[in-house]
Amino acid sequence: MSTGGIIAIVIVVVVIIIIIAIIAAYNGLVKLDERVNEAWSDITVQLKRRSDLIPNLVETVKGYTKHESEAIKQVSDARAKMMGARSVESTAEADKSMLGALSRIMAVTESYPELKADTNFQQLTAELSDTEDKIQAARRFYNAGAKELNTKIKTFPTNIINNLVGHFKKREYYEVDEAEKLKVQNAPEVKF
Repeated sequence: MSTGGIIAIVIVVVVIIIIIAIIAAYNGLVKLDERVNEAWSDITVQLKRRSDLIPNLVETVKGYTKHESEAIKQVSDARAKMMGARSVESTAEADKSMLGALSRIMAVTESYPELKADTNFQQLTAELSDTEDKIQAARRFYNAGAKELNTKIKTFPTNIINNLVGHFKKREYYEVDEAEKLKVQNAPEVKF
């Protein structure tokens, strides 16, 4: 075989390797993007679950607390804000409002021993607590996926592929502010 034939084979092999690397990098970006989409879906499912529990909690609290309409209104308003949130940032802000409203209504219930003893109320608060744990887990999973995708988009050689394709966008992290982080880390126990 001539030198020209060997060079042609080497060039073809190098081109094939480059094409395979580009395909693998693009497919990696697609998988990460879908993982982040799935994680976001998990968050929205859990937030919807919590929002679905709120009307039952409000009705149960209303039955015992005739004079606590402001706390109940705040929970209802926070639920409406949560249901209307569309972006990661607006969802995080609505979640912050919801956590604040729920903590206020839980503080109000401390004054009503009959309410705290109510089986329905106990079951609702247990479900809310479980849902909060699931929201935190889903948030961590989402943020880990967003970090991985954002890193991949910025690093070589996938950044070149993304610049050519332009399909993959940096994802926002689902963050709570410092005060809320402390509340989450030191989550109050609901005692009956």
